[in-house]
Amino acid sequence: MPEIHRKQFDPAARGAMDGVRVVDLSRLVAGNVLTKVFSDHGAEVVKVEPPEGDTLRAWRVGGVETSWKTICRNKKSVCLDLRRPEGVAAVKALAKDAAMLVESFRPGVLEAMGLDPAGLLAANPALVVVRISGWGQDGPYRHKPGFGTLVEGYSGFAAVNGFDDREPVLPPMFMGDAYAGLYGASVAMIALRHAEAGGGGQVLDVSLFEPLFSVMEPQVANWRITHRRKPRTGSRSTNTSPRNAYRTRDGGWVCLSASTQGMTEKLFRSIGREDLLGDPRFANNPARLQHWQELDAIIGGWIAERTLEENVAHFDKAGVTIGPIMDTEMLERDRYAIEREALIEVPDEDMPGGWLPMHGMVPRLSGTPGILARPAPRIGEHNEEILGPLLGRGEVARLKAAGVIREAAPRTAAE
Repeated sequence: MPEIHRKQFDPAARGAMDGVRVVDLSRLVAGNVLTKVFSDHGAEVVKVEPPEGDTLRAWRVGGVETSWKTICRNKKSVCLDLRRPEGVAAVKALAKDAAMLVESFRPGVLEAMGLDPAGLLAANPALVVVRISGWGQDGPYRHKPGFGTLVEGYSGFAAVNGFDDREPVLPPMFMGDAYAGLYGASVAMIALRHAEAGGGGQVLDVSLFEPLFSVMEPQVANWRITHRRKPRTGSRSTNTSPRNAYRTRDGGWVCLSASTQGMTEKLFRSIGREDLLGDPRFANNPARLQHWQELDAIIGGWIAERTLEENVAHFDKAGVTIGPIMDTEMLERDRYAIEREALIEVPDEDMPGGWLPMHGMVPRLSGTPGILARPAPRIGEHNEEILGPLLGRGEVARLKAAGVIREAAPRTAAE
C-alpha cells in the first residue's frame, strides 16, 4: 500500500500573498474556507476569536478538532472579548493597517458592535470588507439567520437531488458554506487588485444563497421553456445516457458518464456489444434517454459480473470514462490521491500516531506554490505576536488583566 506523503510545517515559508494581513472575524465554514485560500498562499490571516473560540472548533471527532485543524491551517489566533469596548478598539487597530476584514455576523451586528464598514473604510480607505451572511445585507430576508442547510434547500439543489419516489436529499457536507467561501475568495481577490491599483477599498456582500443558486443554472430558464419540474433521478442524468452508478460483483460501485456519442460507442465496443451501435433504441442520446432502463440493464449486468478492480482495469484499458466510487477507507490508501498529493499528512500530537491527514494545495501554481507554514492555531496563541506591536506591551498586559485579551487555554490530558 502506498504511504501518504508526510509534510513538515515551515514557519519561514513565504507565499505570493506575503505581507497581506487579513482580519478574520468569521465563524464556522464559509469565512474560514475563504480565508484559507489566502493563508495557504502566505497571507497573515488573523483569526479574532471570542473566549469560547470559533464555533468551528466545536466540530470534534473523538475529541479532536478535525474541521478546525484542516480548514484553519496557516492562520494565527488572537482571543478578544468583543463585548468590551477595548476589544472592539483592538479590532479597529488591526483593521487600520490590514488589506481585508472578513465577518459572518447577521446583517446589522457589525454596526451594533461599533465596527460599521463606513467607519472602517474612513480609517483605512483601501480596506476590503467581506461580509458573509445567509441571505445578504439587503432584501426581505436580511434579518434571518442562515446556515448552509437552509440555502441548500432554498436554492433548488435538494429538490433535484435524490430519487423521485423519496424525499429530497440535502448534501451530507457543508456545500452551501464551501461554495460561498470559494466564491467569496475569488471576488475578494478582485477587490484587492482594485484596491492595490489605487481604486480604494469596498464592501463585498456575499450571501450563502447566491453562490449555490448560481451553480444550479440554468434551472429557471429550463423551467420557463418546459414548465416541468426536473425529476430526482438519483445518479442518472436527464440530459445524457448512459450515466449512473453500477454495483460490482464484490459489492463495490463504479460511476459512468458516457456523455458524448463517441464515448458511448467506445463503451459498447468495450463490453463486446457492437450490435448496440445499430439498435435504434440506443443510436443517439435522445433515443438512449427514452430507453435508459433497457440500456442500464445491459451495462449494469456486464459490470455486475466483475469485481471493482476488474471493471476499473478493463475500462481504463479501453479508455472508457468509468471509475470507482471511493469511500474514505479507500481514499486513505489510494495511489492517485497519495502520489498526486491531494492527500498529505502533517504532524499533530492530538491524532492517533501523531499525524493528521488533510488535503494538499488546491489548486497548484507553478510559480508561487502554496505553503505549509504552521498548524491551525490554539485559541489566542498569537496574542503577544499580533497585539504586542499593535497596542504596546503595557496595554496588552492591562487588557489581559482586565479580561479583554484572553490567554490560550493550557492543553489538558483530554485534548
